[in-house]
Amino acid sequence: MEQISVFDIFKIGVGPSSSHTMGPWRAAQQFMNLYKTHPGIKKIRRIHVDLYGSLAKTGKGHGTDIAVLLGLMGEDPVTIDVNTIHPKFEKIHQTKTLEICGKQVITFNPDTDLVFHFDQSLPGHPNTLVLTVTMMDGFEESHTYYSVGGGFVVEEGAEEKGVSDSVKLPFPIETAADLKKYCEEQKTSISEIVMRNELAWRSQEETIAGCMTIWDVMRECVYRGVNTQGILPGGLHVKRRACEMSQRLLNGIVCKDSKDFIRQIQSTSNIFQNTLNWVSCFALSVNEENAAFGRVVTAPTNGASGVIPAVLMYYVCFAGGAEDKDIVRFMMVAAEIGSIFKKRSTISAAMGGCQAEIGVSSAMAAAALTECLGGNPNQAMMAAEIAMEHHLGLTCDPIGGLVQIPCIERNTMGAIKAITACQLALQGNPDTAKVSLDGVIKTMWETALDMNEKYKETSDGGLATNIPVNISEC
Repeated sequence: MEQISVFDIFKIGVGPSSSHTMGPWRAAQQFMNLYKTHPGIKKIRRIHVDLYGSLAKTGKGHGTDIAVLLGLMGEDPVTIDVNTIHPKFEKIHQTKTLEICGKQVITFNPDTDLVFHFDQSLPGHPNTLVLTVTMMDGFEESHTYYSVGGGFVVEEGAEEKGVSDSVKLPFPIETAADLKKYCEEQKTSISEIVMRNELAWRSQEETIAGCMTIWDVMRECVYRGVNTQGILPGGLHVKRRACEMSQRLLNGIVCKDSKDFIRQIQSTSNIFQNTLNWVSCFALSVNEENAAFGRVVTAPTNGASGVIPAVLMYYVCFAGGAEDKDIVRFMMVAAEIGSIFKKRSTISAAMGGCQAEIGVSSAMAAAALTECLGGNPNQAMMAAEIAMEHHLGLTCDPIGGLVQIPCIERNTMGAIKAITACQLALQGNPDTAKVSLDGVIKTMWETALDMNEKYKETSDGGLATNIPVNISEC
């Protein structure tokens, strides 16, 4: 059974895509690690990159080429100064050289050494990259990697692994039915079951600290987004909206930092219209940052990274979830729901369309909010089911291959649906529900299999083909 930690689902990284940016970045890092000790980085003469399937078709818009090259350079998405990303990429184009892992400068022409195979797909996965190395002595070998969604990477011939598959979990969970059984047997909440599993990897103090770090990054991302104006990169000329929206809602109040920002929101009127506007603003801010290669948290993907922060900000600002224990509880539940979707269906838009991203993130947020507002485990899972049920069949058709239209606004919809699903579940009776969470996950996977490939992050259908853009500019 695949073992997935909270910190597999929530990962700090860089936008705009977990499968097309984060995954290829991690693959390039894994590739370079193969040569660090033997025969050594300085023995490398040449590297060639081939991108296939969805990585090729929408790779430019998602910054796949940028991510791979940064990974080969030894940069890490968690720690890199995001302001240096584009200058580093431009330097490679200008000098036609690549400094790999800071140790060896090789000749590298991005126009010929990094190839987008727009009309080719490999059978292993829609998101495939092949990295080929040539050593000084002429030896050459290739490694194939699949970016399977959410920043997870699998090398061809290897099994996918989470944080650690060597531990023995006290409550191994594959399905929602497993989770329900443990909650009933232990007479406890979803978050408590998840926390007990996390203790197999690390101490409770470390887990809590990790969750708070994730929250810090989410909160700071929202704050950056509401304080940044301008046009998003990529050629669609999409104007950032969160900043102006936030200024209107705060009546021009200038906040000192992200924590003061939350305090100011809490002091404003929480009438329905105002709250609705803020939730949308939170989601917009994160995904505008994501589209601009900002630092975000994969939750469970980058394209859907605004839903969880928006609903969590709603909980903190308008529903009393201001303490650390509230944040941790929220993340425990959300991560477990995302984990079950990953195991039983997919969180990759290239495999399942946008239902696998926005739909899953909305289900995660709905369940988490439900438990945090007093719902029992069955109500939390009911909320997740309701949220996903109303995302079934959602296609992935980004215009120009960019995570902007309709991706940014879809995060606002996912957040609002999560809150609505929570309210329905809290007022409902799970014992009378006609559809189970496992049932909707199974349906989502079957829908993914039936979905036409042109609606799976290829930009070959839907809005991507009906809205004319100059792809060369994107």
